[in-house]
Amino acid sequence: MKKYICILFLLVLVGCAPKAVVVLMPDAEGKVGVIEVATKGGTKTIKDAGYGVHIESTESAPSEPAKMEEKKINKLFGAAIAIQPILPKQYNLYFISGEAQLTSESKSMLPQIIAEIKVRPTVDISIIGHTDRVGTNEYNYKLSYERAKLMYDILVSEGLPAGSIDVTSHGEENPLIPTADDVPEPKNRRVEVTVR
Repeated sequence: MKKYICILFLLVLVGCAPKAVVVLMPDAEGKVGVIEVATKGGTKTIKDAGYGVHIESTESAPSEPAKMEEKKINKLFGAAIAIQPILPKQYNLYFISGEAQLTSESKSMLPQIIAEIKVRPTVDISIIGHTDRVGTNEYNYKLSYERAKLMYDILVSEGLPAGSIDVTSHGEENPLIPTADDVPEPKNRRVEVTVR
């Protein structure tokens, strides 16, 4: 199965014949897929970031893929690139068993999460608390809420607007790793923070 990532396309009318440029660009994380550009005249495959093809008409084959200068890409596609939304990011923060206390590894992620939130022009944050299956449903629902509320308090203390943060609790429902009842599982003791 082919992966298609961030394709920029421009259609320019030249006389009566359409002329198009297709350029393969990396996604927000720098990953690049593959794209096939097909017309009635043939098919070309683009595998490298910044490479593109020109299409003179629907009857002729696309040109051989060639590296496009960044300056030319910005001239042709700068306006489209500038308005692309920032993709959501999700972070899983893990907790000590039976407590609303972050593990040391998860504490070390907080500056990265806060920095990610602060670079966005607008922000919508979802915080969902979870537990493993040790304890009663009622206890786990309360504990998962306390974990989610801890993250809410941390973000608000960093100056983030409280109105843009949604807090929910799933208790022991929706585990990352399904287990039997009363089985401790560190990956299920988490808070999911999604930044949009």
